[in-house]
Amino acid sequence: MNIKETITFEDFAKLDIRVGEIIDVFKFEKAKKPAYKLEIDFGEDIGIKKSSAQITEHYTKEDLIGKQVLAVVNFPVKNIAGFQSEVLVLGTYSEGGVVLVVPERKVKNGDILG
Repeated sequence: MNIKETITFEDFAKLDIRVGEIIDVFKFEKAKKPAYKLEIDFGEDIGIKKSSAQITEHYTKEDLIGKQVLAVVNFPVKNIAGFQSEVLVLGTYSEGGVVLVVPERKVKNGDILG
């Protein structure tokens, strides 16, 4: 197993990782690889953000509505096939496709990974 470059705790602390609830899902027709466009509610302070996610192998649209996920909310916006992806939803590259990183139980939207 290759471990990537070592970073400091201060580097890690720069990431703003929050809990958000997926409120809408659309098939991303223009994406090179199968993907969804997600609308995610991060609570009052951050609001609703959009993300592109290649998670079609393990999840249907119906599976995703109402699911809480963890996402990096302080990366710059990324243009993906004309779509402005505002946050990076976290997942593991697992056998059969990406598996989302989710809270173990229901928590408040906007909660910070700590």
